[in-house]
Amino acid sequence: MLQRPPQQQYAALCYRFHPVHGLQVLLLTSRETRRWVIPKGWPMKGKKAHAVAEQEAYEEAGVRGKAEKEPFGFYAYVKKRKTGVKVPVRVQVHALQVDEMLETFPERESRSLEWVSCMDAATRVQEPELRNLLLAFDRRMASSVPEKVRAVGR
Repeated sequence: MLQRPPQQQYAALCYRFHPVHGLQVLLLTSRETRRWVIPKGWPMKGKKAHAVAEQEAYEEAGVRGKAEKEPFGFYAYVKKRKTGVKVPVRVQVHALQVDEMLETFPERESRSLEWVSCMDAATRVQEPELRNLLLAFDRRMASSVPEKVRAVGR
């Protein structure tokens, strides 16, 4: 059987610092299966990977912010097309600090959103590599955030 090469997607790992709960990441439900995911999408002509991540974060979750140009990491999953064909996908993830949440955005009616801790997010997502990325992001942020901010809400 022939193995298809993975297709490429770009994702935003949206995060914020809540005054009570500390570091939180944004999860949203996928439109078809209602699984917990992060905003992601296909390449867009004329846009760099981090810009695609920013655009997907806006369209799917209604958030605005600046995505890091360098990817934080990668994960793989299998996308099932409407035709039933299963396609391997490699997702390049860019951390995006959220500056603004909008009331209206293109996919508002078809998704649910929740701000959660990285640990909670890791228990909700199905993809093992995404789970590991969320835990690695928690470790990265714990080592780079000032102690005063980290202590809030713990």
